Amino acid sequence: MVAIDLGSNTIRFIEFDGLVWGKSFEKIVRTAEGLHETHLIGNKALDRIIEAIDDAKNIFDFTQPIRAYTTAAMRLAYNSDEAIGLIARSTGIVFEIIDAEKEGLLTLEAVRNRLNVLGSVPSSFVLADIGGGSTELSRYTNAEIETVSLDFGIVTLSEAAENTLDEKIQSFKHAVRGSIKNQTEPLVLTAGTPTTIAAYVNGMDYTTYNPQKINGYRLRLSDCYRVYDELLRMDEAARTRYVGIGRENLIIAGVLMVTAIYEAMECEEAIIIDDGLREGIALEYYKLH
Repeated sequence: MVAIDLGSNTIRFIEFDGLVWGKSFEKIVRTAEGLHETHLIGNKALDRIIEAIDDAKNIFDFTQPIRAYTTAAMRLAYNSDEAIGLIARSTGIVFEIIDAEKEGLLTLEAVRNRLNVLGSVPSSFVLADIGGGSTELSRYTNAEIETVSLDFGIVTLSEAAENTLDEKIQSFKHAVRGSIKNQTEPLVLTAGTPTTIAAYVNGMDYTTYNPQKINGYRLRLSDCYRVYDELLRMDEAARTRYVGIGRENLIIAGVLMVTAIYEAMECEEAIIIDDGLREGIALEYYKLH
């Protein structure tokens, strides 16, 4: 089967047969571009989504079962039904909008699965998944799960006026602190920004990114500060080399959000996991079939 996660910034595809992970593909589509101003999924974003799916058809066999979910941007957009209808008519892929709780639970399941493969599942931990339009925080404690969604994402924050970004980051930090009452558990981070930071620290760029070297990596807050300073000093072309086309201006807000989570939880280190909602969708499919 092919699992598809249409997020607020990226669309991600992966093949899975219930035992072995197959081909994967992702592309920046910026679904949430302009959303906080217009409350609509724009025509340019829809064109990018359709183009990305057409690209994926050259990689995957789309006659096999497909499970396609979409998240925060479509949850918030006034025209989500029309947008999903247009994508379906243009590509044949019908997306289901899932709520924040299901998004958090599926992502947590994927992360727990990867930690289990690595042989290091903590009895309790806090998972932060920074998306383009929202951030999901999940606490796993002795098999009990709590999930909360915060309306802060890298696309929406990066589109904020420059003089309000610091204020929004402080609001985000306050929201994280209020959501995670007990700050003693290990912190686990997934999604594009933390994996990009970890890749940079390990000498990788966007084209040489290797998830096997990222999964389980322990990223220190001090390294996040260093990467932020170095990315900030780069010109756009140099930054694109490390973060990919379409993310060169988003990454600054993303790194600030990552450091805000560390600071809110008063921790110096986090475990980085590449697996996320995309893998959770695939795992769910085989639980139900």
